[in-house]
Amino acid sequence: MSDATAAISPAETGFDNIPKDDKRITRGWTFYDWANSVYPLVITSSIFPIYWGSVTAELSPQTDVVSFLGFEVPGSSLLTYSISAAFLLIALVSPFLTSLADYSGRKKLFMQIFCYIGAFSCAALFFFTPDTLTLSTFVFIAATVGFSGSIVFYNSYLPLISSEEKFDSLSARGFSMGYIGSVVLLIICLVLITFNEELGLTKGFATRISFLLTGIWWAGFAQIPFFTLPADPGRAANAAVSDSGWLLDGFRELGKVFAQLKHLPNLKRFLLAYFTYNMGVQTVMYVATIFGDKELHLESTALIVTILLLQVVGILGAYLFAKLSERIGNTRALSWSVFIWMCICVAGYFVQAGWSFYALAAVIGLTMGAIQSLSRSTYSKIMPENTPNTAAFFSFFDVTEKLSIVIGTAVFGVIAQVTGSMRNSILSLIVFFVLGLIFLLTLRGKKLRDEPVSMAESFPGPPPASVAAATPL
Repeated sequence: MSDATAAISPAETGFDNIPKDDKRITRGWTFYDWANSVYPLVITSSIFPIYWGSVTAELSPQTDVVSFLGFEVPGSSLLTYSISAAFLLIALVSPFLTSLADYSGRKKLFMQIFCYIGAFSCAALFFFTPDTLTLSTFVFIAATVGFSGSIVFYNSYLPLISSEEKFDSLSARGFSMGYIGSVVLLIICLVLITFNEELGLTKGFATRISFLLTGIWWAGFAQIPFFTLPADPGRAANAAVSDSGWLLDGFRELGKVFAQLKHLPNLKRFLLAYFTYNMGVQTVMYVATIFGDKELHLESTALIVTILLLQVVGILGAYLFAKLSERIGNTRALSWSVFIWMCICVAGYFVQAGWSFYALAAVIGLTMGAIQSLSRSTYSKIMPENTPNTAAFFSFFDVTEKLSIVIGTAVFGVIAQVTGSMRNSILSLIVFFVLGLIFLLTLRGKKLRDEPVSMAESFPGPPPASVAAATPL
């Protein structure tokens, strides 16, 4: 047991008997990527932004300015502001929910709750029309909250079900499963939209059916991980710790993780690096389609096919960078990925419709899966070894991600609204990548997992049995 976790009773976890590298469990875990990745592809990246653009264009064909809760806002900016609002909400509540999940021993239950909120909200977007713009905006926010909320509990299983040497490969496998599953559904949706007339459907109705199919796919395939992941041990494993109620004990659990962070400088450095470079990564991924639609005036079919190809390239990128990290270390591999993203921002400012757009899209596809997969596995390696607070620790990772999306998308929307061009917004993102690269370089040559001093001042109890293992970056 690591020094950072020695003072916490093993009985407090309830998850300490999960076998490592069990093929049935790890395979089932990756299927949640298969299930939920249709949301970021169909809703976030491809079909929904295009449909959103068509709705706002119908409401305001000349200026693309729509009315929302009494405010006049550009349609593209309203979409980015909605994303910002959703991630701000989940960033505020997820630390308390995840600490409560750790204490109560009900990770899977919380993962299921957010999954169903997201899936049902996604399916409800079937009713999105120009007449329901305001209501549908809130439904979209709920779907985004459900997606992002379930991910933190899903990610928290990684260090519980896998040995550390397999973190990178299992994380990459999960993202690859997500790419494959989302591509399958996107092809189905693309066929439905492309051949809508032959099917006797309007294009708008066929598009809205794709939102319904996305929700059904998500909730349906999520049953595989829900069935194969170990059952929640429940509060019985922790009943002796406190009888003052779940909520208070959830706050106490969060406080313990806060106390541990004081003694984990590498973890804090990595979170700072992740916070900055992820602002750029996630913003590009969220606005790429609306950029191609509004700025480059690409045909919707061409946009969707391009994003489809991105997923295929993303599978290759996730595995290539996992192998690269084995050879040169996680920090160096991430640094190269961030540097490539800096180049993407510069190219994005000058890109035009045609071969340059497709070339840039290929590079984005190669690095988007790589940086997400490596970030998740690197964080798992820096976390205290054998910590019982995996969900609470991943809530910090999740909050870092969500706040970076809030800031990144908000900055993008404001710059686009003020300057009248999304190209300026794309170029401004390079600042986030530069800062992220600088913070990553502060970790070069250091050990991946901290060897903290005694935690006696943070936790009452006996002295630690051992110090944390050290893995070089």
